[in-house]
Amino acid sequence: MSLFTRPCEFVAGAATLASLPEFNHPEIALIGRSNVGKSSLINALVGQKALARTSQNPGATKQLNFFLLAERLMLVDMPGYGYAKVSKQEKGQWDRLITSYLKGRPNLKRVLVLIDSRRGILEVDESFMTLLDDSAVSYQLVLTKCDTMKTSELEQAKHDCMRALSRHVAAHPDIITTSAANQFGIETLQEQLAPFAV
Repeated sequence: MSLFTRPCEFVAGAATLASLPEFNHPEIALIGRSNVGKSSLINALVGQKALARTSQNPGATKQLNFFLLAERLMLVDMPGYGYAKVSKQEKGQWDRLITSYLKGRPNLKRVLVLIDSRRGILEVDESFMTLLDDSAVSYQLVLTKCDTMKTSELEQAKHDCMRALSRHVAAHPDIITTSAANQFGIETLQEQLAPFAV
């Protein structure tokens, strides 16, 4: 995809609603449990190894990070939900920021909800997907770290996720399987996202 070979750069980090950048471009937001691979997936999508900071420690992303691709599409790396070694106060701030952004961002075109293929959809994922349903925010499941799975295991994981999606009205019907480590599924995801670019 030629779009994803174009320059992509960090343009803003927002820890509060007041610091959100103006909505001049269509946005695709990536979210999931802490350490699910959001930053790694962004790096794989744009072919840059260190654009989005990755960490082995859950909770490394502490704000909404905005990356502008080819002056046409904004990718948003969001703080992970679920387990993270942060205070309840900080977690509460993250939750409010995430919820307010998702419900009030007019140029948000799709949310990619990342699911660790080895773990499947957990209760915290279900809760977040229900929040998106209630907010009428379009989202799509992306399974990550699929290089660690046998083909039969991955098919079962995808089947289980498809069954869970039947309970969620705002979910896109297609699930994309990916691995940032070996580029598996990255081109398919690029094809899904390219039409959102202006």
